[in-house]
Amino acid sequence: MTALEQGTSQETGPGEPIISVRRLVVGFGDKLVMNGLDLDVYRGEVLGFVGGSGQGKSVLTRAILGLVPKRAGEIRIFGKDRDALSAAERQALEQRWGVLFQNGALFSGLTVKQNIQMPMRETRDLSQRLMDELAMLKIALVGLKPDAADKFPSELSGGMVKRAALARALALDPELVFLDEPTSGLDPIGAAEFDDLIATLQETLGLTVFMVTHDLDSLYSICDRVAALGDGRVIADGPLETLLESDHPWLRAYFHGVRGGRLAGAISG
Repeated sequence: MTALEQGTSQETGPGEPIISVRRLVVGFGDKLVMNGLDLDVYRGEVLGFVGGSGQGKSVLTRAILGLVPKRAGEIRIFGKDRDALSAAERQALEQRWGVLFQNGALFSGLTVKQNIQMPMRETRDLSQRLMDELAMLKIALVGLKPDAADKFPSELSGGMVKRAALARALALDPELVFLDEPTSGLDPIGAAEFDDLIATLQETLGLTVFMVTHDLDSLYSICDRVAALGDGRVIADGPLETLLESDHPWLRAYFHGVRGGRLAGAISG
């Protein structure tokens, strides 16, 4: 039995997707962004999601999270149909994932430590001392120095903002992490270091990672599988090598252009 066929009270079993999207339709006004999209994400994998500018990569993430309404289709997470859950059940489900938004989305008036503690305050009954200890653990986990705890976002470099936002995404020890353009705005060295951090955390914590990215190096270095979005649907899905061999015009332009050609050469070499 697939996750799509299970009742909302059941968890996913071995080999079943922890995210299952079927026939998803999302639109704004007269424009359809998703038009019958199907996608599965499996436990323990790093899925890279790519697509052209304006195709709706981030919209899909927000639709899965329930931040953007859908017009039709079904979204199951951990085997549960989100639309069939009560408010309390949805809240419990949401505590099982963490999100790193593209620009970090840290609260500018809060320190790094306070930002990390926000999910704890909203969902847990913890003492301030325990929250302080947990926040410092998350800060260390993402490779920030202890003195970053009392800094405000405006005092951080771009790479530090990304790490602080990732620490907040990990605040509740999630099983699933959504990353929206995690290396955007970072220089090549910073991007490579962030890729290494994601790979280490995924392996150490057993995370499932859904990553929207345009970074070809990230696809090559940390993604187990890649899905490509085009015309409101997934146009290709599989190991990166499979997408590199595709004859689809957009995929050929994306992966075999000047930058993509270097990636293809590195893989084939």
